Amino acid sequence: MFTGIVTAIGRIAAVEKTGDTAVRIACPDAAQWQPDAIALGASIACSGVCLTVTETGADADGPWFAVDVSGETIARTVPDMWSEGRPLNLERALRIGDELGGHLVTGHVDTVGEVVLAREDGGSRKIAIRIGRQHAPFVAPKGSITIDGVSLTVNDVRDRPDGSCDFSLNLIPHTGEVTTLGRLDEEAQVNLEIDVLARYLQRMRALDPN
Repeated sequence: MFTGIVTAIGRIAAVEKTGDTAVRIACPDAAQWQPDAIALGASIACSGVCLTVTETGADADGPWFAVDVSGETIARTVPDMWSEGRPLNLERALRIGDELGGHLVTGHVDTVGEVVLAREDGGSRKIAIRIGRQHAPFVAPKGSITIDGVSLTVNDVRDRPDGSCDFSLNLIPHTGEVTTLGRLDEEAQVNLEIDVLARYLQRMRALDPN
């Protein structure tokens, strides 16, 4: 489990096509990202995707860890996401006793959304994202959603005739600086994970005969 509070921006340093896709991710030169601080088998959220560490190391550019990305993961995430040079939002797994600063995040991407609005709004940046009809019912004003691994609060929701919806949110300057979201422009695609509580509530509602 994660909280959606990104602690670093990494970069895909190398990609190797084997059975799955082997990816080496360069990390910041900080204590929690050193090879001896990351156990093999540990879970790390990479732009919203929970992946298992298969190897760690360091080179002239700093520390790195390796993961295997399955075909299923590639199919469910942003196209061309797993390519060399791509920046990734990184978060270590939640430990008992850690502060729950965002909301409970599983690291399982539900769908890919499209940025339909990106503009400055006062000191912040206003973003609107379109989500398809299958997942639109799970998005609610003032609810939580995870965008490329970042826990954010939905400002408002505008339903569309085809059943999809556009939801908006504000990025404060700090969030834009310490995550990849500050680089988002219109037509960009993002990984989305709906709030797990919304998922259960929707399921309960579907089963309630009244």
